[in-house]
Amino acid sequence: MSQDNPVADRLLAEARKKTARQKSPALGKIALVIGIIALVASPVSIVGWVGGLAAIGVGIAAVRNPDTAKLAKIAMGLGFAAILVGVFFFTLNIA
Repeated sequence: MSQDNPVADRLLAEARKKTARQKSPALGKIALVIGIIALVASPVSIVGWVGGLAAIGVGIAAVRNPDTAKLAKIAMGLGFAAILVGVFFFTLNIA
């Protein structure tokens, strides 16, 4: 970076940081972990619902990155399955 234009250097550094954050696969992995935990905990109906919604929400945010799109779609599927299992056990407890 040159000393001639410090504003351009600062903007370039910020753009590089933003690009590095967007390329990070962490959000997809976090979504997948939330989805797995939600599915495992879904027999407790409220935990399944909340965890499933969280997995779907984080999965939607992660699907924008092409590198993590596959993990995000799997996480959203797991979140949806967790919600369904939670609803099943909720209706089973009521009946």
